[in-house]
Amino acid sequence: MMTLRHLGPLLLIILAFQCIKADEHNHIYKDAEEVVLWMNTVGPYHNRQETYNFYSLPFCRGEKKTISHYHETLGENIQGVELEFSGLDISYKVNVPPTKYCELILTQDKYEALVYAVRNHYWYQMYIDDLPLWGIVGEIGENGEEYYVWTHKKLEIGHNGNKIVDVNLTSESKVKLTPNAKIVFTYEVRWKESNIEFSKRYEKYLDPSFFQHRIHWFSIFNSFMMVIFLVGLVSMILMRTLRKDYARYSKDDDLDDMERDLGDEYGWKQVHGDVFRPASHRLLFSSLIGTGYHLCCVAFLVVLFTIMGDLYTGRGSILSAAIFVYAACAPLNGYFGAGLYSRQGGRQWIRQLVVGALLFPSLVCCTAFVINFIAIYYHASRAIPFGTMVAVACIVMFVILPLNLVGTVLGRNLAGAPDAPCRVNTVPRPIPEKKWFMEPAMIVCLGGVLPFGSIFIEMYFIFTSFWAYKIYYVFGFMFLVFLILLAVTVCVTIVCTYFLLNAEDYRWQWTAFLSSASTAGYVYMYSFYYFFFKTKMYGLFQTTFYFGYMALFSIGLGIMCGTMGYAGASIFVRKIYSTVKID
Repeated sequence: MMTLRHLGPLLLIILAFQCIKADEHNHIYKDAEEVVLWMNTVGPYHNRQETYNFYSLPFCRGEKKTISHYHETLGENIQGVELEFSGLDISYKVNVPPTKYCELILTQDKYEALVYAVRNHYWYQMYIDDLPLWGIVGEIGENGEEYYVWTHKKLEIGHNGNKIVDVNLTSESKVKLTPNAKIVFTYEVRWKESNIEFSKRYEKYLDPSFFQHRIHWFSIFNSFMMVIFLVGLVSMILMRTLRKDYARYSKDDDLDDMERDLGDEYGWKQVHGDVFRPASHRLLFSSLIGTGYHLCCVAFLVVLFTIMGDLYTGRGSILSAAIFVYAACAPLNGYFGAGLYSRQGGRQWIRQLVVGALLFPSLVCCTAFVINFIAIYYHASRAIPFGTMVAVACIVMFVILPLNLVGTVLGRNLAGAPDAPCRVNTVPRPIPEKKWFMEPAMIVCLGGVLPFGSIFIEMYFIFTSFWAYKIYYVFGFMFLVFLILLAVTVCVTIVCTYFLLNAEDYRWQWTAFLSSASTAGYVYMYSFYYFFFKTKMYGLFQTTFYFGYMALFSIGLGIMCGTMGYAGASIFVRKIYSTVKID
């Protein structure tokens, strides 16, 4: 019987349209069967995303030409994976002594290319049976004026039964780079038995000392205690305050009109005729809310699939899963966005459908287009192929849009009827003056401080795994932090909304959304600190890639947080106004 652990990879394999035929996919080998060494990319060590095709440097291939066909996935194409056969003849359990596989004459152009690579600390990546290996191109001499290249690759491959469970690369034979010199490249392969289980072969690439450090556990505990404190504080303050408000308003209900006019009336009850007024720019607002529910569902499911299926071990698997889940969850966008738009009296539902469906994909495409243009100029492997762009466009037009239409129809018919507990006045009530710290702009700026504080430590681990050479695998931590973030965001937004309404300002909808979405602004500001003080990135391509995709990540996070904050505030507002007797 299939377990939940296998559900994520199975869905990913079926729905990513992968063809599984080669031995490197089923990972089962017979003695003397072909084992393929794939050369992936090469690039500066400090710029992880600035990668180029391995053979863009003047390296030569082995003599073997024919291999079984390789199938790339959509996620691999987007991430810039460019696997090319090395030409080295490797067979299962067959040792290869030091063997020459090619030689290279260093013309002036080739000499300068290799010197540039060594000077900029170029690393390259290879794959054997989906297991990555890394090696350095060369090194600089002690005097800083001589440059050397490694010419011998020593491969040690561990096997357990008929499966490969461990691979190691040792670079040897340092040769000085000089113009017109002849360089001979060699390799050797040594097979050894290993007691590593196949299911645990990826653990050597993980870094428990970093990701499971005590500070990581402490941050989770600290954030969890913050949630308990906030929930208790919100409950205590609001319940005590609202109880006094209810008592005061109940007393006011017993007074006649003259006494009520002479009384000191103030607070959130006074805006009952305007609090359920439609938000300004309701088409955009409803589209943002629908997109937020969509992104929340995608984040939840992708993290859950990764926990169950270890998707981080596959090249591009998480990205492929995210694309599929985003497309499959498109009806949620239409349902929540169209339902809210209809409840607020919107009539241009087709326009709302298109805006809601294309809002986030258009942001992604615009950002990717700019970065792709720079990547093409640099001839980097991160340049997305035209065929991949067409495939993504087809997913948006022929999958996401139709599914969004289904959700829109359901949302308008099932959740589109106005259900405000209070009648909305025809003429808007004037908003009284209030202190500066109660202005919506100030509430928006301060609303994201505590939610950002709850995820601050986790952001460091996520940034380090994506922008440095570490594999993020503690998705259980991420799942807990995600839930903590939602809880803190909802609590803070409810408090902000109560303060705003108590100041008799009924513009709570955009304020609730933006105050919780401001968390993303603090995340983006933190990314500047991380770039300048925690990394050694340089160059136009890497800088554009970093800040472009960090902006995209922050926008997505802001839409998610804003939606959850608005959802919590909306439930709170409906609850308090449906409880009080209003004439």
